[in-house]
Amino acid sequence: MSHQNASVKSILFALLANLGIAITKTVAAVITGSGSMLAESIHSYADCGNQGLLFLGLKKSKKAPEVEHPLGYGKEIYFWSFIVALMLFSMGGLFSIYEGIHKLSAHEGLKSPMIAVVVLSVSMVLEAASLYGCITQINKIRHNMSLWQWVKNTRQSELVVVLGEDLAALFGLTFALIAVVLAMITGNPVWDAVGSIGIGALLIFVSFFLAIKVKGLLVGQSADKDTRDEILKFLQNRPEIEEVLNVITLQMGETIMVSIKARMIKVDTAESLVKNINACEAALKTSNKTIQWVFFEPDVEK
Repeated sequence: MSHQNASVKSILFALLANLGIAITKTVAAVITGSGSMLAESIHSYADCGNQGLLFLGLKKSKKAPEVEHPLGYGKEIYFWSFIVALMLFSMGGLFSIYEGIHKLSAHEGLKSPMIAVVVLSVSMVLEAASLYGCITQINKIRHNMSLWQWVKNTRQSELVVVLGEDLAALFGLTFALIAVVLAMITGNPVWDAVGSIGIGALLIFVSFFLAIKVKGLLVGQSADKDTRDEILKFLQNRPEIEEVLNVITLQMGETIMVSIKARMIKVDTAESLVKNINACEAALKTSNKTIQWVFFEPDVEK
C-alpha cells in the first residue's frame, strides 16, 4: 500500500467522524447552553475544514512539474498542513479560551446536562474509532519504529496532522466531559467554563507542535535516515562507482530529490562515463520508486 493511500484513508476516517460529531455537538450545545460543548462543536467543524484542506494539499501535490516549478508541487502538502496547524490554533484554541473566559463572568448554567454527557460519551467513541483508523494506517508504514519515533522521523505531514487532531479531539472531549460532570455535581457552572479554557490550551499546544514539525519540511528537510542510508549503501555497491563523496537528499512531499557526488571508475571515453552515470541513476530510481530526480556529479577529489 502506498504512503498516500494511508494518508487518504486516515483523512477520510477523520472527516466522517468529525462531521457527525460536529452536528451532534451543535445540537447539544444549543439545548444545554454548555460552553465546553460549544467549544467542542467549533473544534469539530474546524477539524472538518482541516481535513478538506489536507485533501486539497494531496491533490495539488500531484501536479506535474513545469517551467516555473521544475521540481513539481510535492511541497504543497506541507503548506496546507501548516495552514491546518494555524487553523487549529486560531479557530480551535483561541476561540475555546475566549468562550471559556466569557462564560466565567456570564454563565446562565447548564440546561439538560445529561444530554451533554451522552453526546460527549458517544463522540469519544467515534473519535476513538477515528484515532484507531489513523494509527492502523500508520502501523502499515512505520515498520519497527515506535509511534513517537515515527512522528519525529516521518516526512508525511498530513498523517502527523490527522494523528495530532485525533489525539487533541479525544483529550478535548475528555476535558469537556469532566467539566460538565463537575458542573452537574457541584451545581457550579464555572467548571464548564474552566473545561472550555482547558480545551483551548490543549489545542494551542498541539497546534504549536504540529507547526514546528511541518516548518522543518517547509524549509527543506532531507529524506528520513533509513532512506538516506539505503541510498548510500546502494551507491556504494554499484560497480560503476569507485567512491561516494557526498549524497544530498531533499523530501518533496511524496517524492525525493537526490544529488550525488562520486568518484567513478576509470573508463576510456567520456561517452562511457556518461553511460555509467545514466546506469546508476536508472538503477537508483528502480530501487526506490519515490526518487523522482537524480543529479549526478562525477569528481576526482574528496
